Formats: sequence, C-alpha cells, structure tokens
Amino acid sequence: MAIKIRLARGGSKKRPFYRIVAADSRMPRDGRFIEKLGTYNPLLPKDSEDRVKMDVERIQYWLGQGAQTTDRIDRFLEAAGIREKTERNNPNRAKPGKKAQQRAEERAAKSAEADTAEA
Repeated sequence: MAIKIRLARGGSKKRPFYRIVAADSRMPRDGRFIEKLGTYNPLLPKDSEDRVKMDVERIQYWLGQGAQTTDRIDRFLEAAGIREKTERNNPNRAKPGKKAQQRAEERAAKSAEADTAEA
C-alpha cells in the first residue's frame, strides 16, 4: 500500500480549507484517509501562524514508514525546517502560450515586411 501525505479539501465554495492527511494513494482526494496530520487555511495571511498547522512528530513517523509527499506538502516541510530546500526547475514556466507565440510571430513578420518596404 502506497501512502501519500497530501491535502484533502474542505470548506465551502470559494472558501477553501485543507486538512493535511496521510492517505492511501488509491483513495480519492477528499475520501478516506488514515490519519489527520494538520491543517492549511490559504485564506489567512502568509505571516499568520494559524495558516499551516502540522503535527511534525507524526509527519516524521509517516516519512519514516516510506510515505511520499506532494509538492505543496514538501514546501510546507521546507518552510518548517523538516526537509532540505530542493532546487526546482520548470523551464516551461516563463514561456508564453501558443496564442501569444503566434501573435509574436505575426508581429515579427509584419515588422520584417515593413523593413523590406522601406528599403
């Protein structure tokens, strides 16, 4: 059984609230979980202590049992000093989308035509 430490969404529409849970990876996001390990409230300010609450001892226990964490939970653990900060690489992040690339190509073609017309 593969265990994941992940977020389970709660709260009403447009008012998210998350539980940090240890769950079987085959279970649905908001479905059955093994243990509640903390909470995350994204509506609170970033400097608030109540934004992320974790039971660090239990999280370390589950990590010792081989549980995998999601990217968001990794960031929480890095902020808490439990995990070492890892370098992330997303080369596609800065690239514009397909439509923006097409518009840029069209603009370049028009400016090239204008330059040849002037010469």
